[in-house]
Amino acid sequence: MLTAHAGFGFRRAHRLHKTDEFSSVFAFKRVLRGRFYVVHYRPNGLPSARLGLAVAKKLVRHANGRNLLKRIAREIFRLRREGLPACDLIVRVHAPTAKASRAELRQDLQQLLGRLPSVP
Repeated sequence: MLTAHAGFGFRRAHRLHKTDEFSSVFAFKRVLRGRFYVVHYRPNGLPSARLGLAVAKKLVRHANGRNLLKRIAREIFRLRREGLPACDLIVRVHAPTAKASRAELRQDLQQLLGRLPSVP
């Protein structure tokens, strides 16, 4: 069985769970827009970043497509979490992705996470 290095896991503490947590990030109204993804962010005052995901059925009809987009986002977050500012992040899809390659999707999200402002 493979085990993730302690610093690269995607533990419960690194996720947004409650509706209130999502609502507070959306209410903060700070957004980065890419070609396929939108990242909403809000400083959280915690030691590390946390991630929430939202993929609408309206844009990605099939469950396997939605799951792929979420897997890509979780993997990028998991690998880059240590270098991210302490923010609550919500990653949303805002454009149809049917014709996009996995590399394009990864690159779009990596660029957005690289543009996050540092938190004091």
